[in-house]
Amino acid sequence: MISILVLLAAALAFVYFQSPVIVWTVGFGIVLLAVSIFGNAGAVALGIFWLVFIAAAVFVYKKDLRQQYFLKPLLNKLGNALPTISDTEREAIEAGDVWWERDLFSGQPDWQKLLAMPKPQLSAEEENFLKNQVEHLCQMIDDWQVMQKDHNLPAEVWEYLKTEKFFGMIIPKEYGGLGFSALAHSTIISKIGSRSVSAAVTAMVPNSLGPAELLLHYGTDEQKNYYLPRLAIGKEIPCFALTAPEAGSDAGAIMDFGIVCRGMYQGKEVLGMRLTWDKRYITLAPVATVLGLAFRLYDPDHLLGQEEDLGITLCLVPTNHPGVEIGRRHLPLMLAFMNGPTQGKDVFVPIEWIIGGVSRRGQGWKMLMECLAVGRSISLPALSTTCGKLAFLSTGAYARLRKQFNVPIANFEGVEEALSTVAGYTYLLESCRTFTAGAVDMAVRPSTASAIAKYHMTEMARKIVSAAMDVEGGHGIQMGPRNYLANAYLAIPVSITVEGANILTRSLIIFGQGAVRCHPFILEEIAALSLPEGNEKLQRIDTLLLTHMGYLLRNFSRTLCSGLTGGFLLFSSVHGTLARYYRQLTRMSSALAFLSDVSMILLGGNLKRKEHVSARLGDILSQLYLASSVLKYFHDHGEEKSDIQYVHWCVTQCLYQIQVAIDELLDNYPPRWLGKILRFIVFPWGIAYHKPRDMLNHQLVKNMITSSDFRQQVLHDFYLSPDQHDPIHQLQTALAQVEVIEPIWKKYQQAIRQGHVNMATTFDERVASAVHASMLTAEEANTLCEFNRLHKDIIQVNEFSFDFSKIEA
Repeated sequence: MISILVLLAAALAFVYFQSPVIVWTVGFGIVLLAVSIFGNAGAVALGIFWLVFIAAAVFVYKKDLRQQYFLKPLLNKLGNALPTISDTEREAIEAGDVWWERDLFSGQPDWQKLLAMPKPQLSAEEENFLKNQVEHLCQMIDDWQVMQKDHNLPAEVWEYLKTEKFFGMIIPKEYGGLGFSALAHSTIISKIGSRSVSAAVTAMVPNSLGPAELLLHYGTDEQKNYYLPRLAIGKEIPCFALTAPEAGSDAGAIMDFGIVCRGMYQGKEVLGMRLTWDKRYITLAPVATVLGLAFRLYDPDHLLGQEEDLGITLCLVPTNHPGVEIGRRHLPLMLAFMNGPTQGKDVFVPIEWIIGGVSRRGQGWKMLMECLAVGRSISLPALSTTCGKLAFLSTGAYARLRKQFNVPIANFEGVEEALSTVAGYTYLLESCRTFTAGAVDMAVRPSTASAIAKYHMTEMARKIVSAAMDVEGGHGIQMGPRNYLANAYLAIPVSITVEGANILTRSLIIFGQGAVRCHPFILEEIAALSLPEGNEKLQRIDTLLLTHMGYLLRNFSRTLCSGLTGGFLLFSSVHGTLARYYRQLTRMSSALAFLSDVSMILLGGNLKRKEHVSARLGDILSQLYLASSVLKYFHDHGEEKSDIQYVHWCVTQCLYQIQVAIDELLDNYPPRWLGKILRFIVFPWGIAYHKPRDMLNHQLVKNMITSSDFRQQVLHDFYLSPDQHDPIHQLQTALAQVEVIEPIWKKYQQAIRQGHVNMATTFDERVASAVHASMLTAEEANTLCEFNRLHKDIIQVNEFSFDFSKIEA
């Protein structure tokens, strides 16, 4: 047994440390020979080891034999083993860039590389804009009036958005825009969202996936010089029309079309397109002056070339152009941002209106995917973070102030559990927001990372707001100006749906795109398989195959060894209390790489139809990314002691979610017996990770319900109205007074227990009785009565007249 263990350990070691072929063959051969001579292993066991060793050596060194008897037969089947990729999928996969997620997929992430990335920071100009223009914009908005009465932003707010170039945040200064960073864009949207989601959406859409972004990357000089200055100052209001009644995420199903033809424009016959479309759910469409349009372009008369189906194409159409229909509205869950349909039938437009000119025909889907990778990194993550901050600040304070059985409800363990969800996820949201926006500012178009951020951040926001509503109870479900959670609660399903519905994003995009783009060999192997038959193809695949096999064996060895040792022998370039997290994340990175390869080999082209498998592998990648963002955020902010409990909670939660994803993957793995073997390789000792402990939850909530340093950190870039009647302002004011009130309240309670207070009186009269009994001073009584009036106002809900025509309380 000892001899066999020595041989197995030697084999694993050579693979684990990625030894060159000559080293492992000579080295393992010497070990095997020594064990054969001096060991006491049985003849059968030694025979098996020698047979495997000789077969492996022949496979590696005898290239002709390998290619003749292994590779050529394999090629006949390999085309089916790798996933087939449609043109639409290929364009989506090739769009954007791979970034840190490639390291996570490698099985051996370089953590020093992560920590050495530039810290995302706002410029002085951007900080000034937040403190002045954004602050003033928020002061101008009454969200109850906007949502429930006007169903639109006031005219003066629209004008201010245009005048101060809120619609031109991403447009460079040379075109009259603000030229702000992605981080500034994200932070501005987040702060506006803390006042009004409708206003935030109105400001974010022109700066996200739309005409400005597309023009900046692909527009002709003429298009840029005309449109960008007008978009920057709001002279043009843009929208982009992609979604149709029968086509959302599936671009191949787009029924909207254009026919290349000749027609009349401004009195002249020109080459153009006759467009027909029916779009819906288009934000800003009812008020837009320029319409971005996605359609499939056909050239039946071959006016542009030999091809007839030219593919998805994008163009810009002024909405006052004859035949364009806009103006009607949708009402997305009562939110007041402009959203509606647009139609057109046989609308003739010049061919020059194609974004990027006629040379960009048929490139529309790739253009959209590349821009979506940027926009999806900023807008929805910003709004999701706002939801977290809103619940953290408001519900945290409310739970401290609201009492049941004469005890703050925050002290009840069930409530504390809900509050810890709010607190922990809020830190995770802010970490991921800055991390992903920072990637864009590094000139990265993070396609997979943006999908991770969009899906998981909107889902975390949903959990946060639901937990906050549970804590608030009846106070949270009564509509009115006093309800600070309701609009966020209504907005969550909208965020879940747009820019790639969450179910689709999780089950198809994150891993489907991530596996192909981030894997070191898959994309090259797919390309090699498409080469013409011949020696070049054979040699290329042969080289890739050997390297890929070494990669698979290395990750198998690392995963098994890490599992057996609990990951404690893994090297961590970071030391201190967080070193164990870097080790465990490296361990799970190896597990992801190993399980991904096994799944792709086993399922092949069927993998993209096995959405449960794809989704759960994507969950592992996503949680690794989220945990990375937390560690990076903590590092960038000086490793503040006030943050450390949040880091522990977030990374522990991410590791637990990885455990859940792997459990669900392997419990349902096809075939089941292989799932059991893989489980032993990844988790040989059983469950490795657990939810954050109750004591850690308690520490998070303690920071949440007191005027702590971390609470002040959350308040940064969150709009806090100076209006003393604003509910969040009242909560902040009351929470700041709690430490002063607590000892006075105890004296008052003592007066009650000693019988000095007649309870059948008003609160002010009861306090006066305590003063008369010398249990309170006059000053303490006044402070307590003032606080009680504020407290009563905080827990109050709105009351309306019977016909809802006016607010009566």
